[in-house]
Amino acid sequence: MGALGLYAFHILFVFPLLFYVAFFRGLVPLWVYHGLTILGLVIIVYHLFKAIKRWKDHSPFLWVNIMHIVLIGPLMVYIGKNDYSSAKWSFEILALLAFAALGYNLYQIVIEVAKLQTIRPEEIYDAATASSTSSKPRPN
Repeated sequence: MGALGLYAFHILFVFPLLFYVAFFRGLVPLWVYHGLTILGLVIIVYHLFKAIKRWKDHSPFLWVNIMHIVLIGPLMVYIGKNDYSSAKWSFEILALLAFAALGYNLYQIVIEVAKLQTIRPEEIYDAATASSTSSKPRPN
């Protein structure tokens, strides 16, 4: 999955899930809490391995994995295990993380789109004629 796909995944799936659990709390079916526990454990394990790789590669994005290992995964496990009896603060932090995920990933999409360069038709024609062996005059 590329960067844009990862950002879109967080906007389309992660944000709605976290917001749903944080906002509806006591109305959420019990199976969602069980799923949250499993998902939290998967997030911790996945990001632990990813963090080790990024540590070895001296990646500047190691902080993202550390956030998932230390904050996001454990919070999801805590809420999932305690389901309806989870402390109010845990749902408040989950809501904050939901909006942080939405904002950060929207911001990253804006950055990626801003990197795209608009190509004028003349540049395409010039590049194509420069590589051809015959020299055709450029149309006006």
